Amino acid sequence: MFEGHAWMVWLGVALVLVAIETVTVDFTFLMLAGGAVGGSVAAAFGAPPVVQAVVAALVAVALLAIVRPWLKNRLQASTPQQIMGTAAHVGRSAVAIDRVNPAGGQVKLAGETWSARTLGDDIEPGEEVIVDSIDGATAIVSRARVVGS
Repeated sequence: MFEGHAWMVWLGVALVLVAIETVTVDFTFLMLAGGAVGGSVAAAFGAPPVVQAVVAALVAVALLAIVRPWLKNRLQASTPQQIMGTAAHVGRSAVAIDRVNPAGGQVKLAGETWSARTLGDDIEPGEEVIVDSIDGATAIVSRARVVGS
C-alpha cells in the first residue's frame, strides 16, 4: 500500500509525536519522534519494514536513554525555582497596621491585611517589619533592621 512511500509515513508519525510533545513537554514523545525519523531514513534507503522498525526502535531507545536525561537536566538547571504560596512571603517587608506583639496584631503584606505576631518585641503601627515565617494564616514578623545601625 505504501510501497516506496514508507519514509513519508514515518515522517507523518514523527510529526504527530512532535505535536503530542508540545502538549506534554516531557521530551519523551520528542525522542520517539527522533526514532520515527530514523525509521524514515531507513525507509528512504530502501530498507525492508522490519529493518525500518528496528532502526526506529534503536534510535528512540538511544535518545530516551542518552539525550532525554541530559536535556531535562539542562532545562531544570536553567529554570529558576518559583516559590509559591505563603512561602513566597518569607523575607518580604510589611508595615504594621496596629501594634504587633507575641499576642497578635495586623500588618499590610503585599497589599493585603494579614494577622501577625512577633516572637519578642512589640512593634508599633507604621513600623516596617520583615516576615520571618508563616504559621497558618499568621505572619511571624520581626522589626526591620536598618543598615548601618
